[in-house]
Amino acid sequence: MMPEVTIVGAGSTGCTLALLLARYGIASTVIERRSSSFNHPAAHVINARSQEIWRRASPKLAAQITALAPPSEDVSIIQWSTDLRGAPLGKIDLLSDSEQVDRVQGHSPFLISHIGQHLLMPILWDALEQEPLIDFRRGLSSQDVVFDGSRVTVHASGPEVTDIEIVSRYLIGADGANSRVRDTLGIQMRGPVLANMGSVFFHAELFGDTSRPLLNWIYSPSFCGVLIAHANNDYVLMSPYLSKRQDIAANSRSYWAQVLPRVIGEGVAFKIHSTGTWTMTSQTAEHFAVDNVILAGDAAHRFPHTGGFGLNSGVQDAHNLAWKLAAVLEGRAPATLLTSYECERRPVVERFAAQSVANHFLLDEAMEGTGLSNRSLARVTAAFNHRVLDLIPAPIMRHVTDGLMRLATNRTSALLGNDARARYRRATIRNRIPAQLEHFASTGLEFGYAYSGPLIRSETTPQPVDGEGVVHYRPTTWPGARLPHTWLVDDGDIVSSHDLLDLRDFTLFTSSPRSWHEVLPADIPVSVVGLDTAVAPDPYTVLDLFEVGSDGAVLVRPDGHVAWRTTAPALAGAAELIDVVTSFGITRPTHRAAR
Repeated sequence: MMPEVTIVGAGSTGCTLALLLARYGIASTVIERRSSSFNHPAAHVINARSQEIWRRASPKLAAQITALAPPSEDVSIIQWSTDLRGAPLGKIDLLSDSEQVDRVQGHSPFLISHIGQHLLMPILWDALEQEPLIDFRRGLSSQDVVFDGSRVTVHASGPEVTDIEIVSRYLIGADGANSRVRDTLGIQMRGPVLANMGSVFFHAELFGDTSRPLLNWIYSPSFCGVLIAHANNDYVLMSPYLSKRQDIAANSRSYWAQVLPRVIGEGVAFKIHSTGTWTMTSQTAEHFAVDNVILAGDAAHRFPHTGGFGLNSGVQDAHNLAWKLAAVLEGRAPATLLTSYECERRPVVERFAAQSVANHFLLDEAMEGTGLSNRSLARVTAAFNHRVLDLIPAPIMRHVTDGLMRLATNRTSALLGNDARARYRRATIRNRIPAQLEHFASTGLEFGYAYSGPLIRSETTPQPVDGEGVVHYRPTTWPGARLPHTWLVDDGDIVSSHDLLDLRDFTLFTSSPRSWHEVLPADIPVSVVGLDTAVAPDPYTVLDLFEVGSDGAVLVRPDGHVAWRTTAPALAGAAELIDVVTSFGITRPTHRAAR
């Protein structure tokens, strides 16, 4: 039987989409060029929204992922240093504001976590292998894509097969930043290159009994970069470079074997697991879809690592797509429903990209006075990206670029010593570090991203936010926003409001469930959930949270985003509700697959 969907790429985006589709009883084929899962972690920030989405795919999966998360107090320190063995220049403790911590803990059943991809991906791959509706094929790369008007054919090959054809109704290109699917479609990425980065993943016993910072920004004459702490005393160390001829890119393992002792200390034992290079960009695809081929995750948008939005935005892409694909494939909605995917997701990922770039350049403010800046790095990187420079012999290019990098890092010597000028510069950095908070704590964007478009009945008032909407999140039922989390009683169990979302129907949350249920036609795809079972010491707490009073209602899509709301009681509001749902063009299924 022809699968309904082919997914190219088994990263977090592709895995999430396949698992969500399986909840609807929809079969998919997933092809992945790797034969084994990631052993070099790139992403490590797993936000609470991603965990909510994985719970929708499988509570068991979400529990397995959550079990990997270290205690929050073990990953709360962000530090700036000239030497890992000395006193830091300054630090941020993400748990220092106890009131903010309490607020964040109330926003979701989950907390933001730090889990390396080398630990996350085996769990996701195991979930694919265990799902009968997913045909997971490793070691296959997409070579060509052909659409004939009703179906998509992907031509793939691997070490053991030269050309196989996989045919389906839809093809999802989730094959990463260097997407072959995107290139086959001729879709261009728009946006700047900010830096070339080299990294090493290694094991070492560092920091002793002192608290281990999650991130440590290192500025010394011998090395400038960032150290990221992972589980089991594993670390990733990253640093920029200018030319692929430099040893960090051309002879990476030997390069890091020489550099690591200078950074972590001579005589400290270490074991290198892997090395890698990547290009830091802020780029978005011109189009997210062509015919029945749709891009998702890094194939559609690439961010700097400064913010942790990359992996999480791909999971959100999959979540946005899954319920729409299911509605179309089950015959409950026209294929035009899928055009809302780009309409809704593009503004969100562009906001994430802008914040990531802002975070990247915000680091310059802390280091002002050292002569180092990410803005300067971006300009020099752009200059060295010209292809004409490939004509220069490798030894000469390596000598020039290594020299430029040494000149830059040597400027950090101004931070060393005990003279008045060095003390002043260190104090300046220490005083500016608190302004870096939104780089590392973006709860407002984690939960507060909202959609607009034909599947949202918008209001004239703007979305309510706290401050700039980055650090702090304000729960709201403003149309397009994520459904606020609260605890409700369902059949004697205490569950999140998100656990009560219907898989296919829109869900109507109201404190007057009987009244609204009585006015709804049987064929309208709306299920009613009562807020009168809320677990709260004060019932007005939930009324305030949902913002529609005791008689009104909030209509929520299967992906947990508010589609419409009203303060009117059932008799007065039913006609508008029916009009809203009818305008979306989604019907109630006559038969539902049990999952």
